[in-house]
Amino acid sequence: MQLLSVLGYVLVAVVGVAVGWLVCAMVMRRAEAEREQAWRQPTVTDHVLAAAEAGYVVIGENRRVLLSNGRAEELGVLRHGVPIVEVVDAAEQVAILDEPVHLTIKDLEAAQAFGHPRGPARTVQVTACPFREGSVLVTAHDDTTTTKVESVRRDFLANVSHELKTPVGAISLLSEAAADGADDPDAVRGFAVQLAKESARLSALVNELITLSRLESADTVPELAAVEIDGVIDETLNRVRTAASMGGIDLASDPRSGLLVRGDRGMLVTALTNLVDNAVHYSPSGTQVSVSRSRRAGVVTISVTDRGVGIPVELQERVFERFFRVDPARSRITGGTGLGLSIVKHIANAHGGRVTLWSRPGTGSTFSLELTALDRTPAEANRPSTGTRQPRGGSDRPSGDLAGSRSRGAQ
Repeated sequence: MQLLSVLGYVLVAVVGVAVGWLVCAMVMRRAEAEREQAWRQPTVTDHVLAAAEAGYVVIGENRRVLLSNGRAEELGVLRHGVPIVEVVDAAEQVAILDEPVHLTIKDLEAAQAFGHPRGPARTVQVTACPFREGSVLVTAHDDTTTTKVESVRRDFLANVSHELKTPVGAISLLSEAAADGADDPDAVRGFAVQLAKESARLSALVNELITLSRLESADTVPELAAVEIDGVIDETLNRVRTAASMGGIDLASDPRSGLLVRGDRGMLVTALTNLVDNAVHYSPSGTQVSVSRSRRAGVVTISVTDRGVGIPVELQERVFERFFRVDPARSRITGGTGLGLSIVKHIANAHGGRVTLWSRPGTGSTFSLELTALDRTPAEANRPSTGTRQPRGGSDRPSGDLAGSRSRGAQ
């Protein structure tokens, strides 16, 4: 009987321990569930996170996502609710070091939804730091634009340095050669001619850099007035006629049209001169460069067509970049700076227009400058403007809208 009594006590103790363990486990699971439910409970904070520009993820134990916003998925730090490897590694480092971890993730793409194309690759700045109750807060910012701007800045400085180095170096060498050949008048004259060419090249580069800088720093054209397109074309052809004649290029244009746009006449002449001059220099002798004008759906289009070598399709998107040259060797011969087409693009943008390109290797190219048409006569329209947007419905509002226009090239 005593043995049975002892066994009974032992059994009761075991059952008590088991029940206690089960109760404890249930309490812990319930507490954990309540914590997770608290994380997921909709609050004002959730609405703020949903509207935030940054991506936010809170990672708890066992890599579980306790809280996140949609922006985190858009930026690609979450894939279908699961943090990517780089984010998990950063969270684990925070758990070990108990201090923030910073990293940059390049070429990051958001998860591809069924039936939808992938989003653009981004550069994302990620910061992981300790948060409450042992969790880790991950913040992600889209740094794509800043990275691109910095890359463009570095490329620009490198290109400017290279472009300035060539004529400056040539001028230095020619000066030394002229000094050494002081006893040979013919040699000195030859050096002087080359010095003049290199000086002109340097001057052209500096002037175009100044022009481009002014265009990039201004959101609108300072003063707008009614501009006759016929006069812009006439002045442009007069400027490039000598160069065309020396290169054996025939210049042609269609009849005068009386078309008007509101803009800065000097800037428009500069833009068109760059287009025609570019066509002349990239056309073989004996061919024609033509300028035409037209109006359609409220848009005035000035097209410059050449029968030159054309531009490969894979390079056509880059021709408006600063210092980009399709044929660097030919540019050195012609003295091109590589800034002309970039200036054209900025002038078009400053007028609320655009420049388009059609080209086929071996056939030629057509550059088209598109501007909003103006219906009134020069006397009526030539009142000075500050370059700011006119109020809707006012009598100064030009006709047409470039928003719906389509690119047109040579047929």
